[in-house]
Amino acid sequence: MQRMLMKTKTALVLLSLPLAIVSCKKEEKKTVDNTAKPTVDSIKTAKAEDKIDYSNFNIYSISLISSAQKDALADVFISVSDIYTEPHSIQEEVFKNQKNASYEEMQYLELDPQHRKKMLDGLHLTENDSLYLYNYEFNKLQKLPLNKLKAVAYLDAYSMEGNEVDPASYMVGFQLAAQQNNDIYDQYNNAVAYFGNKNPFVEGKMKPFAWKKAGPDISKKYFTQSRLKAGNTYQAQYENLTYYLQEYLEDDIMMERKLVVINDRNEKTFEKTITTAGSDGAEFSPLNGIGTDGTNAMQWTGYLFKGKPPVAFGFMVQSFGCPSITFLDKNEKDFTINCDNRH
Repeated sequence: MQRMLMKTKTALVLLSLPLAIVSCKKEEKKTVDNTAKPTVDSIKTAKAEDKIDYSNFNIYSISLISSAQKDALADVFISVSDIYTEPHSIQEEVFKNQKNASYEEMQYLELDPQHRKKMLDGLHLTENDSLYLYNYEFNKLQKLPLNKLKAVAYLDAYSMEGNEVDPASYMVGFQLAAQQNNDIYDQYNNAVAYFGNKNPFVEGKMKPFAWKKAGPDISKKYFTQSRLKAGNTYQAQYENLTYYLQEYLEDDIMMERKLVVINDRNEKTFEKTITTAGSDGAEFSPLNGIGTDGTNAMQWTGYLFKGKPPVAFGFMVQSFGCPSITFLDKNEKDFTINCDNRH
């Protein structure tokens, strides 16, 4: 997945961090610690018998929002606007008085208690629920009480100075921390968030794909014929599963990737076609160790959600729209990672 960089006229920068690694310039500045503190059991794994209700299940990416006025310090924020679409999400008096407020003052708002409760109700949450934030790269789980997080709104990156704004101009959600130095980027990269009363994440079972080229016999053995020209074939291993990835070309341009999964009995258990067709601005991501230097892992696999099959993701980079997580089971639907990537 990809971190996205968007700028407004006043240098407001939104860095979305949904499952990707990009290089970030480190600064040696002291961090102002306004972070909600994890509870004592924040790193413990929930009991195995806890069952998660996936019937109305939502996961989110984490964003860092900064502006030049804040000297490159960033706020850590989770937008819930993909799910919470209430048109009156922010107190009306804010907009009645905006002519007397500067653009910088309008960039960030804290919701009043009435609109905070309205947002919680719209998300089917209570103050007794928690944020479960899991960084699968570092196997770090945090549990943050929801009643310790601010309900806030940030102007989206397309709102221009000099124009009047309304609630639709804002991303609404929860602030995890304020005024943090940008050396925190890695903490929220390769991380996914969930709000609720149980931890849905399996800890310590995610690995980056380690791709290597496969022999020419693999393509004929496991992949069906295509109108496209077969390109390179790659393979990777996770526990008892072997993954094969076939590239397909048209005029030497990659048009598709096909993924198959083989178990230890040499049975094909899963297959999927990965294509950019129909996706606005989507691109194929470079493969770990093949199109990257080996330090920036794009594709990941393993067990991420309790009671669910293993997953695989990171094969495409989204310019518009949000990434998704694929389960290696044809009977399971993908999970979209809500990222408020409006345009």
